[in-house]
Amino acid sequence: MGLLSREQIAEMGFAHVGVNPRLSDKASYYNCQNISIGDNVRIDDFCVLSAGVGGISVGNYIHIAVYTSLIGAGRITLGDFSNISSKVAIYSSNDDYSGASMTNPMVPEEFTNVFHADVGIGQHVIIGAGSIVLPGVTLEEGVAVGALSLVTRTCEAFGIYSGVPARRIKERKRDLLTLAREFLKE
Repeated sequence: MGLLSREQIAEMGFAHVGVNPRLSDKASYYNCQNISIGDNVRIDDFCVLSAGVGGISVGNYIHIAVYTSLIGAGRITLGDFSNISSKVAIYSSNDDYSGASMTNPMVPEEFTNVFHADVGIGQHVIIGAGSIVLPGVTLEEGVAVGALSLVTRTCEAFGIYSGVPARRIKERKRDLLTLAREFLKE
């Protein structure tokens, strides 16, 4: 994976980029002035970060795996130590599929009915490969989402969720909180 140099990152005009950024030169970054990236962040090849007016905020110690997309007008926030597996799609905007309006961004706004809502991904959240997170969803601290899940509603802390639509299937251990405290002491 080819990485952008610090100079290339600076030229792109991000709102903020912390220390040790590992940003692929094969990923696509749109509206960089609305994207903030924390420390020790890795964004892999073929990811798309397309920030709308709400922006995208990526915390610290985060991995966004290959082919992932973060797209929409609402704010998307990724909390520290979150992990977004490959081919995950996080949307903060969504067309109206009912047929009551037209769809797609090439149609003037007065003919569409796009829903925009913020998406919050808490600390220590992991989202499995191929999952989709829809606008207005919050994944609270410590949530784990199984691969190929469709997340349509807020997920409560330290639950393991899976399915279409995603449902809480069991509790997640909290040992990682102790490990994180130990790690941050070093």
